[in-house]
Amino acid sequence: MIATPEATALRRAAIRPLQSGGVAYWALFGALTAVILAGAAAWIYQLREGLGVTGLNQNVTWGIYTADLVTFIGLSYGGALVSAILRLTGATWRASITRIAEACALVTLLIGAAYPIIHMGRPERIWLMFTEPNGTSPMVWDTFAILTYLLATLIFFYLPLIPDVGTLLTSEAVRVSSFHRRLWGAMAAHWRDLPGQRRALERALAIMAVVIVPIAVGVHSVLAWAFAVTTRPGWHSTIFAPYFVIAALYSGVALVILAMAAYRSAYRLQEYIDARQFRYLGYIMLALGLTYLYFTFAELLTEGYASTHEALAVMALILTGRYSVLFWPWVIGGMVIPLLLIALPWTRTIAGITSASALVVVGMWIKRLVIIIAPMEISLIGHEIVPYAPSWVELTITAAGAAAIPWLLMIVFRLVPVLPIHEIEELTPAVTTPAVQAPARVASVAQAGLHGGPS
Repeated sequence: MIATPEATALRRAAIRPLQSGGVAYWALFGALTAVILAGAAAWIYQLREGLGVTGLNQNVTWGIYTADLVTFIGLSYGGALVSAILRLTGATWRASITRIAEACALVTLLIGAAYPIIHMGRPERIWLMFTEPNGTSPMVWDTFAILTYLLATLIFFYLPLIPDVGTLLTSEAVRVSSFHRRLWGAMAAHWRDLPGQRRALERALAIMAVVIVPIAVGVHSVLAWAFAVTTRPGWHSTIFAPYFVIAALYSGVALVILAMAAYRSAYRLQEYIDARQFRYLGYIMLALGLTYLYFTFAELLTEGYASTHEALAVMALILTGRYSVLFWPWVIGGMVIPLLLIALPWTRTIAGITSASALVVVGMWIKRLVIIIAPMEISLIGHEIVPYAPSWVELTITAAGAAAIPWLLMIVFRLVPVLPIHEIEELTPAVTTPAVQAPARVASVAQAGLHGGPS
């Protein structure tokens, strides 16, 4: 196939993040590195001094680290939803954003999986989970579920890269370093763009798209059951599994939108990531947010209507007690305002949807704090409230985890193309059409193919 000017432009755009960054890039990378190093130093201090340097106590044994675990693993679901489900439904508008979505899923899952180890006072004992597993423990179920999801996410991220790096290696229009050529040569798996290779790749991607969705749902369901199978008031609920899954999808799609906005602006990708994709993801986030709001109402209604002493104590702590200063700002800032920004036509812009996404990501982390910590502060015997406040160690490590998301994304896209070249070319006929066609016709076909048809 003859590479058109559009194909050349696509390939050059896909590798822009690989080029040497400017002052702003390295300043941001340096600042994020400093935060991560501070978190590493705080963890080393915690290892030396023990968990006594945290705010954990005899009541609250799962604190901010557990909220971080649930939050970061939940954020990975946006990538699974955007890439896998939209692939299965044949949504052509997904083409240019799948690489960013899959990268978000991978890096947030890696960060989230580190928090159980950070939470352990003796992390070297993690091997006992594999050598002497207790099959009745939900934590064992969760460990193996997360590892399975991580393997599936790695495969799903790697497969679409094969034709992209293979194409770039043979492209005369792009120039990359010898390091990238060696790396891509190892990743390309002898890709020659043969019909048999294309069919095999499409079959593998279809299988992974089918497999990764139930795995993702299963992982967060098992994570929810680690709370729900206990008898602690505030956790012992049959609704927790779908409640956690919807929360994960809601915040995960929001993170994908934030990453799209950042890379679109930083690397001039407006031609490939446009307002329509933000709007469609905004609609998905709106539906998920309304569903989560319904689950929240159903949970509070059933607990409140039953009016058991234990349930009322937890609800009082959340609705009118010390956690009300987190709960109600979450309701307004993490639910009402973001949903209005997406629902109202005059704020349903790229800026409005991006702002809504930022509120959702922060708000859902706050909501996880409330769900996890508030019920633990109330003693099971005597109903005494033992307050918990995270120490500087926990806050520093949490900040390091948040900084690690953009930091890892910056590293990933210094190694691989940010745009899925093969998928865009598959869904954009003009990219591989001989260049003898009239330029206006080529441009119009390219625009229609990228956007899934005429608007």
